[in-house]
Amino acid sequence: MKLNLTTGIIPSLNVSAGLLGFFFVKTWTKFLEKTGWLKQPFTRQENTVIQTCVVASSGIAFSGGFGSYLFGMSSVVANQETNFTDALNVKNPQPAWMIGFLFVVSFIGLFSVVPLRKIMIIDFRLTYPSGTATAHLINSFHTPEGAKVAKKQVKTLGKFFSFSFLWGFFQWFFTAGNNCGFTAFPTFGLQAFNKSFYFDFSATFVGVGMICPHIINVSVLVGSILSWGIMWPLIGNKAGVWYSASLPSSSLSGLQGYKVFISIAMILGDGLYNFVKVLSRTIISLSQEIRIKRKDVLPVADQNLPASPLPSYDDERRTKLFLKDQIPIWFALGGYVTIAILAIIIVPLFFPPLKWYYILVIYIVAPVLAFCNAYGCGLTDWSLASTYGTLAIFTIGAWAGASNGGVLAGLAACGVMMNIVSTASDLSQDFKTGYLTLASPRSMFVSQVIGTAMGCLISPCVFWIFYKAFPDLGLPGSQYPAPYATVFRSMAMLGVEGFSSLPSHCLQFCYGFFFASILINAIRDSVGKKWAQYFPLPMAMAIPFYIGSYFGIDMCVGSLILFVWQKLNRAKADAFGPAVASGLICGDGIWTLPSSVLALAKVNPPICMKFLDSATNARVDAFLLGS
Repeated sequence: MKLNLTTGIIPSLNVSAGLLGFFFVKTWTKFLEKTGWLKQPFTRQENTVIQTCVVASSGIAFSGGFGSYLFGMSSVVANQETNFTDALNVKNPQPAWMIGFLFVVSFIGLFSVVPLRKIMIIDFRLTYPSGTATAHLINSFHTPEGAKVAKKQVKTLGKFFSFSFLWGFFQWFFTAGNNCGFTAFPTFGLQAFNKSFYFDFSATFVGVGMICPHIINVSVLVGSILSWGIMWPLIGNKAGVWYSASLPSSSLSGLQGYKVFISIAMILGDGLYNFVKVLSRTIISLSQEIRIKRKDVLPVADQNLPASPLPSYDDERRTKLFLKDQIPIWFALGGYVTIAILAIIIVPLFFPPLKWYYILVIYIVAPVLAFCNAYGCGLTDWSLASTYGTLAIFTIGAWAGASNGGVLAGLAACGVMMNIVSTASDLSQDFKTGYLTLASPRSMFVSQVIGTAMGCLISPCVFWIFYKAFPDLGLPGSQYPAPYATVFRSMAMLGVEGFSSLPSHCLQFCYGFFFASILINAIRDSVGKKWAQYFPLPMAMAIPFYIGSYFGIDMCVGSLILFVWQKLNRAKADAFGPAVASGLICGDGIWTLPSSVLALAKVNPPICMKFLDSATNARVDAFLLGS
């Protein structure tokens, strides 16, 4: 949730969940064995089920839209612009309706992909890289040598968890005011600080930088330099010419509009390119599979075709177990229809502009899109849930219209669509993990359902703590700016009122960056893997356009630490890097809870550490002496 509300970059935490699941339950079962209360060993299936449940629960923090479409409905985000601030287009967060909404829309994606699991895993043998990597990790834990390594990894995670938590606690003492503390340390000087170039000592972002590939971190830095180092200072000089100089800093009709809409253009360009690429690969791969299946049923073998390799004993055993524990088709179809009917009835009660027939149309096309996302994720490890959500924003928002709450309808439709396609790809990843760890598919499905139900309760409550503890949540320049909430609402406004709301020359910039995003992706795919690593990722470049550069510098520090570590000892860095990163992320994230409780209790930090230039400091000293 903290990552969701700061940058929106959320790395995969499957490894952390698998590692901690192994450690805690292994410790518990050893204790029970000593007491004589437990005779059964801790198995790979149990480890897989725990990991699936935890990831499904935490995944709701993303698909639930607390940092994007759901918070984008609030008056905090809406009031940053003068348009669409009426009651029809605004809905403020409340735990009751958020929990109810998530329970209605979060489970249907699970039922949409269950009938297709055999096709995905057995027939097409899709790789699902994240699911496969998690399975190999869990399998390695349950060997004597792997258990020893896992024990060391958990110790490493615990050390850096403690360090990160205590570092967050230490920093809190110096934050008694705006722009106070280590998070406002002018690392490269005050002028660079004013352009958001500084290291803010965030253990979370350093950890994220260690998990994310190097190209993502470099892409964020390139986007930071291009936007905050070059573009925004130049466009800022046009105040009074291209836009009114008297506009508030948060107005989308001023400089803020360029920041938001140019980043949207890059995100849409990247999303469109990857959508077309994954969809085309899906269609080509499907057609090839169908042709192969047709040839397989011919009574006479084609002598010109190479003989397909015989499945190994392990593959035969996995397939037998995967097909033995069936989830009935009638159960999946019945569950989908039942939940769809409930959603058609209940969701319009939460969002009156989202009419029942809009939801009906979404649920008619959703299984196809869920299949495409799950299949594409199996090929590329890339979930396009946000892209499908954007598609719903524009189509449903334009259909509803400006006078009928089109902005709120588009954002709510985005939530319905994102939950379907996101949970479908997540469950497919988990089915692949279960297939490789010999876990029962039925247990995987039940674990996903339980984890999703936990997430529907836990995530709104955690978000509510942030919402009540930090009054400036969602405001630009605050500790938790929730950048994607503004981006998603701006998309909804764009879909309803078109390009008329953009400031001067913003549309031309949007066109340029939209096509540049497509071109960069096309070049990356055409030059091969060797040279593709030298081209930035447009989606990663777009994120600092709106937020700032500070987190990109933190992530590059994390990337540099991992890079040097890999040069010194590659095997150790690969084994313990994820544990160090997970400890940094989790410790800093957990500190957010006690800091929120302190804020709710009106307990303020005792010290404000702030940095001033010498001239300002002299004026402050003179003022204090005079008083």
